[in-house]
Amino acid sequence: MSVVEFKHTHSAHCESGVMSSMLRHYGLSLSEPMVFGLANALTFAYLPFLKMGGMPLVAYRSMPKSIIKNIQKNLNVKMKLETFSSKEKGEARLDELLAEGKIVGAQTSVYWLPYFPEEMRFHFNAHNLLVFKKDGDSYDVSDPVFEFTQKCDKVSLTKARFVKGAMAPKGLLYYPISVPTEIDLKPLIIKSIKKVSKTMLNTPVPIAGLKGIKYLAKSIRKLEKKDKRYAKLFLGHIVRMQEEIGTGGAGFRYLYASFLQESSLIFDNNEMLVEASEMFLKVGDEFREFALMVAKAVKSKNNIDYEVIAQKLEFISDEEKKVYQKLLELCAKY
Repeated sequence: MSVVEFKHTHSAHCESGVMSSMLRHYGLSLSEPMVFGLANALTFAYLPFLKMGGMPLVAYRSMPKSIIKNIQKNLNVKMKLETFSSKEKGEARLDELLAEGKIVGAQTSVYWLPYFPEEMRFHFNAHNLLVFKKDGDSYDVSDPVFEFTQKCDKVSLTKARFVKGAMAPKGLLYYPISVPTEIDLKPLIIKSIKKVSKTMLNTPVPIAGLKGIKYLAKSIRKLEKKDKRYAKLFLGHIVRMQEEIGTGGAGFRYLYASFLQESSLIFDNNEMLVEASEMFLKVGDEFREFALMVAKAVKSKNNIDYEVIAQKLEFISDEEKKVYQKLLELCAKY
């Protein structure tokens, strides 16, 4: 792989943005939406048995590292992922890789990254970024959620890489060993669309896919009988998981809509893909309206109408179902 000057790109989501930038740097130009789509990253899961900040985990995309691993698998990209038993080994390996001219992906905690404004810092340990240069005791960082590259001192980056707790990074570094420069995207697009659609429609467990959205709606109804303070914390947590952590429920739907729109061009302006893309944009809008509805309810001094909130979520599930059904109709033709 030839070494070229690294170019930073501002992205919607950290992991898909990192992978898009990394692949482009090594000769495979794929947009962030295309990476997100081909990694089968769109999903939904409500996991009451997993806690984040004492609240049940609500996920709008696949688990951290799945985009890295699925791109590796689906596109025949050979990646090296390394974790470390000590901070010293992790620091030394990063410096070694940079000295070799590599750009390196890293999993970090948002809380310990000094270039994040204080109001944006929280204990989320699955934030991805690229390190592309060492400059004295600091590193040049390409963080996809920022418009420009950032500087990060060695002490802070090490803290961010070796933080403890849920989804602890363990110093994770990752980089490509070989990247194909030409790929036939059509069969990969169809395969990925079919997988996501079937997963969202037919997941057997009630806590995932479209069933998971309705399961969350049922849990919201039950808040009527819960302590009011807990109920508000729970609703606020849903909004935070949707809109602040990663790209959020609406944002991931917008990202997938962009994937479908880009795919429509690859399939000679396929009308079904264009229509599905537009439908997903509307689903994203509904998720955003849901978040606004919940935020207003939490801030209001009036009693919360849990039934209305639950019904909104069920409506979103039904609308999203229509998109997957249309996408499977498309897949049946190929």
